[in-house]
Order: sequence, then structure tokens, then C-alpha cells
Amino acid sequence: MTTTITINSDLGEDIGIHSFGNDEEILKIVDTVNVACGMHAGDPGTMDRTVQAAAAAGVTVGAHPGLPDITGFGRRKMAITAEEARDLVRYQVGALVGFLAAHGTPLDHIKPHGALFGMAATDEDLMRAICEVAGQYGVPVYGLAGTAHETAAAACGVAFVPEFYVDLDYSKDGNLIVQRKPKERPLESVRSRTLQALMEGTVTTVDGTLLPVTAQSICVHSDLAQAPAVARTVREALEVARLGNH
Repeated sequence: MTTTITINSDLGEDIGIHSFGNDEEILKIVDTVNVACGMHAGDPGTMDRTVQAAAAAGVTVGAHPGLPDITGFGRRKMAITAEEARDLVRYQVGALVGFLAAHGTPLDHIKPHGALFGMAATDEDLMRAICEVAGQYGVPVYGLAGTAHETAAAACGVAFVPEFYVDLDYSKDGNLIVQRKPKERPLESVRSRTLQALMEGTVTTVDGTLLPVTAQSICVHSDLAQAPAVARTVREALEVARLGNH
């Protein structure tokens, strides 16, 4: 394996006095973070602190815009037009860019969150709207290879970074199975899934089907207590894959 594979994580999901995830530990392990922009999670103070901490850790920062649904953590679908999606994303990215500028850190990428991510995977018009904002800032979008994420990015002339989700299950049609309350995954499963994706280019779906998977970045969600351990396990598996044996 010669391509450098990064680890990314969704951070900055605290809201007011409510804290979620161990952002401090995650920042010691990952390469890049996707910062919540205030609609599904996060708030101005959290955005500022997260950007500042990422900059201090030498970790790149992307925007993680979601649907305006704090109660459902942005994981419930909403009926929106492509234009509404564009405006929601532009609004949130613009807010994050203000904090990035304050800390001398550039915007690295855009990665839609939760239900917006899933909706855009099957709706090219919706994804093109998101890519319009990415094109405005000259940054890539993160998403799933072989879906509207990839085809819309190509159509818009926007760079695309394919992801693998080590802590989520895949359905037989290649979509992510997103739960309102994610379950923890045994670390040995994290290791084996990472190595399978990187060295065999496949993922085993919930019904046992082998699907091809392409990854330039591996996502580790931060909202589980085991997230730092998952990220460390992925980091160790990346080294094993780099050496070419497991």
C-alpha cells in the first residue's frame, strides 16, 4: 500500500453545557477533523475552541454541515430542495470559515453530516448543490465512492476524497446504516475491517455480502466513549497495511 490513508473524525459537537465525545484525545490521533457548524450540533464557542485546538495540534479542519435538527442530531431526513441544501451548507461553512480565519487556519474540505450525507449519496442534484459551495472555497468534498457523492463532484469539477466508515455497518446496496444511538464495536472487528478495506478493497455488509470499497480516508466517529481506542486501533492497522502484512 503506497497511498497515504488519513484518519478523520467529527468533532465540535458540544452544545452549551452538554459535552459529547473526547475531542482532546481524538486530536492526538487523527489527521483531519470535521467540525460541526451549529445546526445539528455545536455552537459558536464550541466551534472556536475546536478550531483553536485543532490548529494547535497541527490537524487540518473541514466543515461538517448538517440539517437544522439539533433534537435529532441531524440524523433524521428532511424534505429540502437542492437550493435549500446549498444555502444551508453555505451558511454553515461561512460561519466556520470565520473561526478558521481568526486562528490562521485554512478550510481543508467539506463533508456533509448524518442524514444530509445519506440523502446526498442518492440525490445528485442535492450533492451538486453541496459541491457548489466546495467549489466556491476551492476545497474537496468527502463521501462514499460509487455514489452521487463521487459523480456530482466529478460533474462539478470538485476534488473528491472517498471514505471508509470503520464504525458503521454497510447495507447490501452499499449505503451506511446510521443509528440514532450508535453501538460500540469490538476493537478486533475495527482492526479486521480496516485491514480488509485497505488490503482487499472490500467490506462485508450486514447480510454477509462482499462489496468493493475505496478509501483515501477512514472516518472514526467521536460520540462513543471508545472513540479514542477505535482511532488508535485504526492507526495501528494503517501501519500494518503499510508494511503489507497482517
